[in-house]
Amino acid sequence: MAENSDTISQLHEKLEALLKKQELFSGEINELRIEINKFKDVDAEPVLSEIESSINADIEIPEAQPEIRPVFVAEQPKFVPPKYIRPQTTILPEAGRNIEKFIGENLISKIGIIITVIGVAIGAKYSIDHQLINPFTRIIMGYMAGLILFGFGIKLKAKYENYSAVLVSGAMAIMYFITYFAYDFYGLMPQYTAFALMVVFTAVTVVAAIKYNMQVIALIGLVGAYGVPFMLSNNTGNVAILFTYIAIINAGILVIAFQKYWKPICYSSFLLTWLIYFAWYSTKYHVESHLGLALVFLSVFFLIFYVTFLAYKLIQKEKFDIGDIVLLLANSFIFFGIGYSILDGHAEGQYLLGLFSVCNALIHFIVEVTIYKQKLADRNLGYLVTGLTLVFITIAIPVQLDGNWVTLLWAGEAALLFWIGRTKGVSYYEMLSYILMICAFISIIQDWNTASYITGQQSLPKPFLNKSFLSSVLFVGAFAFINIVNSNKTYSLAVNRQDVLKIMSFIIPGILLIALYNAFRLEITNYWDQLYYNSDLTKQITGQLKPDHFRNEDIPRFKAIWTLNYTLFFIAVMSFVNFKWTKHQLFADIILVVGTLAILVFLGPGLYMLSELRESYLSQEMAQYYQIAIIYLWIRYISMAFAALMLFAAYKNIYRVFLNTNLKMVSELVYHFCLVWIASSELINWMNIAGSMQSYKLGLSILWGVYALMLIVLGIWKRKKHLRIGAIVLFTGTLVKLFLYDISTLDTIAKTIVFVSLGVLLLIISFLYNKYKHIISGEIEKQE
Repeated sequence: MAENSDTISQLHEKLEALLKKQELFSGEINELRIEINKFKDVDAEPVLSEIESSINADIEIPEAQPEIRPVFVAEQPKFVPPKYIRPQTTILPEAGRNIEKFIGENLISKIGIIITVIGVAIGAKYSIDHQLINPFTRIIMGYMAGLILFGFGIKLKAKYENYSAVLVSGAMAIMYFITYFAYDFYGLMPQYTAFALMVVFTAVTVVAAIKYNMQVIALIGLVGAYGVPFMLSNNTGNVAILFTYIAIINAGILVIAFQKYWKPICYSSFLLTWLIYFAWYSTKYHVESHLGLALVFLSVFFLIFYVTFLAYKLIQKEKFDIGDIVLLLANSFIFFGIGYSILDGHAEGQYLLGLFSVCNALIHFIVEVTIYKQKLADRNLGYLVTGLTLVFITIAIPVQLDGNWVTLLWAGEAALLFWIGRTKGVSYYEMLSYILMICAFISIIQDWNTASYITGQQSLPKPFLNKSFLSSVLFVGAFAFINIVNSNKTYSLAVNRQDVLKIMSFIIPGILLIALYNAFRLEITNYWDQLYYNSDLTKQITGQLKPDHFRNEDIPRFKAIWTLNYTLFFIAVMSFVNFKWTKHQLFADIILVVGTLAILVFLGPGLYMLSELRESYLSQEMAQYYQIAIIYLWIRYISMAFAALMLFAAYKNIYRVFLNTNLKMVSELVYHFCLVWIASSELINWMNIAGSMQSYKLGLSILWGVYALMLIVLGIWKRKKHLRIGAIVLFTGTLVKLFLYDISTLDTIAKTIVFVSLGVLLLIISFLYNKYKHIISGEIEKQE
């Protein structure tokens, strides 16, 4: 019995498996039946029924028996349903059918309705110009044409929906321009009636676009209506009617935006509206008569587009893509830019620029609070709107001071978008921030070029308390924030383009350093420029009809020296920062190259400027007009202190960051070259003060010989072959100078002193080489 029970269990399991297969077969049969019905093949149905019945007949459910022996049955072949053979027809290639369908069903109808609308407009204008029909009849005929077109469109909707949509959109465009024409040209209806009709037409267009679910209706019916006032314009200049007309159209697009997000319509209306407004503002705007009108419609357009861009996305809770972000930023920037220009051109409006910036921030703050409380969108949009609020609050102060608001706006938006993109992993935010960074950098360069205090005023500027410096500081703050976020390794990279990331890794800190450097450099140069301007004097020379006009030419020399001092100090500080904290080898390389160039400028033009100030102090030629104080001499030691700081900073980076022996050797030789050069300049300086005429010959030769001896001693003591070789080269140059330059001009006593001094130095050097030859030889053998 136990064996029979096991056999029954096995058979039941097989039965269940077969039932499951039957269900699968039934499902496939149903799918085949549906496909066959699609082709309306009546003959296939009986065959399918026979197949199904035969399959069902083969499956029998066995009853439980007291004793069942397993019976092995040969496996039945799988049933393969017959393939349905479609009747052979001539089929066009897929690409050909698509192109033909697009042209025949879409393109031709749209071109036709556009031509029809243009034809009606041209015909109406022709009848106007030639007085063929009286104005009232023209308007009635125009409305009749629009209504007939609209009626045909509605009648054909059931069978030809696409074609019907084109007719309806064309009809609404005709209604728009006929109403505009009737009111603005002929005055056949009052203002309220014209606007009421436009509102009705807008409502009909909106409803039709939503019912048809086709943006072509809105695109032709609403956006196409923008060109109507310009096709029929007679230069009446009634801009209030024009802007109201455009606002009504935009309001219709706004209503559509609550149901559909059709980008071509939004982009087209946005572009056309602001182009029309900006064209009028650039050519027809007069501050006396258009101030209120310009501000009102500027605000209306801004708010309509703001809500339009947010409406559908917020309702449907969709994420914003790169196009949406660009439109939001562009809309805010256009509103702020034109509004700023309007207020700035008004005598009293200039004092409201800061308040205008705060109002911009308030608008974005209200939107941000609404989004946050209602939880209407993703966090990225909230971050963007919050950032815009902070940006406009930040620039309110410099704007009130007539600051460089465009630069600050771009820099603030760049910092905001970069922060969102990097911390939230939104790549297009970060990519868009890169574009704004470049724009902001170009803008601040233009600001620096125009940041001069030479305005004809005799008063000195307030250093560090002016709009230019404040703008630079805010710009530096924005890019410092960007660099902090960029260097934070906890955030994953949102941008996958490694080439872009590599380039921006240089550009971002580079912009920060350039901005930080120029922020203070401009204060220095502007201060000395103002002093130079204020030093203007006129001097009447005897025998001349016109007085001489001159300024204190020592002031530009002080300007150049202090700019160089600041440059040396800035590079030294950056070098110490890199050595202490960042420890970036590429940054250290850049600092080393820039610092070397700065030292060369100091050794060349810098020391020359210092010598010119010394000559001016010694001659006292302009002392009766300007104060020539002892600072003319002491400024050189201030500059030397900055140069020494720069050399020390370079030494720290080379000897602590870099381990390249060759680089250390070259840097040591460069340091000694700088010291010889500075010492030579100092010797010439004091010998000129003392009134000696032999300074360039006697003194320099002895100085170079002594320094060469010192290098020999140092090279033997520190076992540095390159110092000894450098000393030999220096001494060789000294001897060449002695025989080719000094002998020809020195007197006998001077020649004696030079020759004896150099001879003694050579003997000392030779003695040192002989005395410490074991050290030198051991060093050479060790190197070999």
